[in-house]
Amino acid sequence: MPHYPTLYQINTRVHLNGLARALGRPATLDDLSDKMLDRYAQQGFEWLYLLGVWPTGPRVRELALQHPNLLAEYRHLLPDWSEADVCGSCFAIAGYHIADALGGGGAMLRLRERLHARGMRLMLDFIPNHVGLDHRWVWQHPEYFVAGDEEKLRRAPQNYIRIANHGGGDLILAHGRDPYFDGWSDTLQLNYANPDLQAAMTDELLHISGLCDGLRCDMAMLVRPEVFQRTWGFVAMPFWPGAIQAVRQVHPEFTFMAEVYWNQELALVAQGFDFCYDKGYYDVLLSGDALAVDDYMLERSDYHVNLARFLENHDERRAAAVFQRDGRSGNAQHKTAAILTYTLPGLRFFHEGQLDGWREKLPMQLCRGPQEMVDLDLQAFYSRLLAVLADSRLRDGYWQYHLTGTLDARPGASVSAIAWSWSPAPGTYHHSDERLLCVVNYAPQAGRYFVQLDWDDLRGSSWRFSDRLSEYIFEQDGDRIAGEGLQLDLAAWGGYIFAITQLS
Repeated sequence: MPHYPTLYQINTRVHLNGLARALGRPATLDDLSDKMLDRYAQQGFEWLYLLGVWPTGPRVRELALQHPNLLAEYRHLLPDWSEADVCGSCFAIAGYHIADALGGGGAMLRLRERLHARGMRLMLDFIPNHVGLDHRWVWQHPEYFVAGDEEKLRRAPQNYIRIANHGGGDLILAHGRDPYFDGWSDTLQLNYANPDLQAAMTDELLHISGLCDGLRCDMAMLVRPEVFQRTWGFVAMPFWPGAIQAVRQVHPEFTFMAEVYWNQELALVAQGFDFCYDKGYYDVLLSGDALAVDDYMLERSDYHVNLARFLENHDERRAAAVFQRDGRSGNAQHKTAAILTYTLPGLRFFHEGQLDGWREKLPMQLCRGPQEMVDLDLQAFYSRLLAVLADSRLRDGYWQYHLTGTLDARPGASVSAIAWSWSPAPGTYHHSDERLLCVVNYAPQAGRYFVQLDWDDLRGSSWRFSDRLSEYIFEQDGDRIAGEGLQLDLAAWGGYIFAITQLS
């Protein structure tokens, strides 16, 4: 596995629903064809992340059929929608077993074997903070949940629910939530102040780790003691260090990726996570502010290796829909944001449909999506980008940031160029023609810039710079580059990945 792998996420229930329509029968994980897996492997993906493989229950689905905002989304996305298209949120689970409709655990293990034969690994979801209303623990272990009372239910009905207990009487339990928003009405909050709950969740992790090679841990920061206390007002012991250690005693190479917000990435890396969402980077890219992107990139340079970067996922709007700050530039900002995202160190996270320019974000309650047109321009771009990302320098090499400046003589001219390079391996001698140089102009206007390349072997030769994403090629004198910097004219939202060749 390379230091900086690529991951492809698919919405399992929606994907299999589409296959079922094509096949004219129900589809399971066994119907994910070898041809499709071959394509993922050929595109350079090391991970396949299956979203939504755990079952949901009838009460969760019933709520998904009643919520007015969700009903409006269904009508917008699927004018012909029916109740059969609604399956309930895949984050309000009824248990950690592979849903029978997907083929059960046997189909999952067979899929993992097929992925391993192609040098790929399998990632699934773990939802630590809460379970769905239909989970068996509601009647088997009500002590596993954060309890409420009549007063709490009266004062905050959006955060608590009355549930009939199978053993007699009613329970008042809290919905799962984070400290900044109301509860998720189809979930129940797990109580991490209860050591028996922590032991039960560790057992669940050990079970799941026998089915896959890694887990994306949903809202992983919510069960940290500091956050749990802020949300619920009482103290919980740390969960992640012991749970991760327990899994790695059985599966030493098991990978944990945290969905995390609020600048808690380093805290979760310290507790054992391999990768953490870099939502902050996504947000600054979306702002379109090159200076903010540059500053953010440098602030995190010490732990790039532990960050998972994306332009979209199941929680965010589609990149093709939001990275278009200037309608005249078409997909230019999207492409430049992709270069900025996927050529940095860390895990490179792609979402099903992103490579084809899909534009509609699906609610997690749907198991069917709309038919979308392919954006041929984005499809061709991503094909070229993935070919570049397969380069060993970008997968296992050494990343170096470079200072940039403007050649615009006007007073107050801003610098919106950002540059970095990759070379084969850290700690070894590098010749300039072993490097790849990435340069972008993250701004809606063209500019003239220079890039400082502090490479001793530039002098005395001429150099050719060939963009790996297009047919753009130019040459510059090495003495001039060493003295004045590499000089470039960059289009609005222009981005390049240059292979460097010595000419003389």
